[in-house]
Formats: sequence, structure tokens, C-alpha cells
Amino acid sequence: MTIRSTLLNIALIIGGMLLITIYSPTLYNMFCDITGYGGTTNQADEAPKHILERKITVQFDANTAKDLPWKFNPMQRQVTLNIGENGLAYYKAKNVSDKPVTGISTFNVTPPTAGSYFSKIECFCFENQTLQPGEEIEMPVSFFIDPEIADVDYLEKLDTITLSYTFFVSDDTAPVK
Repeated sequence: MTIRSTLLNIALIIGGMLLITIYSPTLYNMFCDITGYGGTTNQADEAPKHILERKITVQFDANTAKDLPWKFNPMQRQVTLNIGENGLAYYKAKNVSDKPVTGISTFNVTPPTAGSYFSKIECFCFENQTLQPGEEIEMPVSFFIDPEIADVDYLEKLDTITLSYTFFVSDDTAPVK
């Protein structure tokens, strides 16, 4: 092996490692979207036509980062619905500061193994929300539990799923909403 081919191999290895490093967040998100790992949910345009008799209770949780001057909470603690049935829940956020603040939310589903069967039709997550001083808004979440969950042996006794949102101060200062 010549010095030239050794240097070329080293450059290829470094380049490959650099590409993996750059694209690892995208690859991880793709992995989570496909597998439901970490409570990642699905996005859907509409609820399925097939509704099962089995019921599941969806509990709602809300959190805010310490540096976000908002009160944020679910307007209902839980709903019980049939698997496949469209559910609708609302969260409320209020800016308790004296200046406009833009926040952005993330979410997760517990237990994480149910994440790939939890499908959202409409959601406020990952969208900037700007609230003026004292402003309060209601934000809807439309969702359903995929009927395919009934075919999963290790989830056959599952009767409760928790949908949890956390709001953070947005890095993007330009308000979207």
C-alpha cells in the first residue's frame, strides 16, 4: 500500500465519519418515526374508518421550561375513547410576563412502545407560538389510537396512554403565530 492510497483511505474514513455526524440527528429522527422509539407518534390526515370496541384512556400532561414565563396546562386531564375513534383535547397557554414571548413545544407518549400507534391529525407541536403580555390561547390536539395496536401482544393489556407536551423559549425570534 502506497502513502497516497493510505492517505486517500484515511480521508474517506474521516469524510464518512463527518457525514454520519452531520446527518445523525436526521437519521435518528427517521429511525424514531419508523419504529415509534422514544414515544414518537405518527401524523395522519384523518382517523380510520374502523373503530374497535376496546377503550383506551389518554391522559394529558403539560410542562414548561424554567425560563419560559408561561402558564401551560391541559384543559382536561384525560379522555377515554375507543381505539380508532377521533379524540380532541385542548391545552391552554398564558404569557404571564410583561413582554411578548415566543415558545415552541415538543411532545412524547408514554409508554414509549405505544408511540407508533398514537396518531395526531392536528397539533401545535414544533410550531412557534407568540403570546403577547397577558395573552392566553387554547391549542387543539386531534388524535386517534391506531387499531393495529390491538394486534400487538405485548400491548393487549394497555389501557392508558399519556400525551405530554413541554414548551420551551423558541430560538427563533420571528413569530410564526
